[in-house]
Amino acid sequence: MANTSSAKKATRKMAARTEVNTARRSRMRTFVRKVEEAIAAGDKAVADEAFKAAQPEVMRAAAKGILHKNTASRKMSRLSSRIKALGA
Repeated sequence: MANTSSAKKATRKMAARTEVNTARRSRMRTFVRKVEEAIAAGDKAVADEAFKAAQPEVMRAAAKGILHKNTASRKMSRLSSRIKALGA
């Protein structure tokens, strides 16, 4: 247990940040899941729309420190290539 007032405040801040980060991560995953579901259904048009909505969410998560920048780019690249494979 924290003893000093600064340690207690740090604990409060950490809890608040964790809550915000959890919400951001969940939101990002929801957008990515919508893309993956559209790909699984084989619907290229819906997948494209979902991808366009998911891309800024994933990049925002990277900017906020939820994901590493390269991880976000890799996720987007892999989703994009899967969507392109639907059309072929």
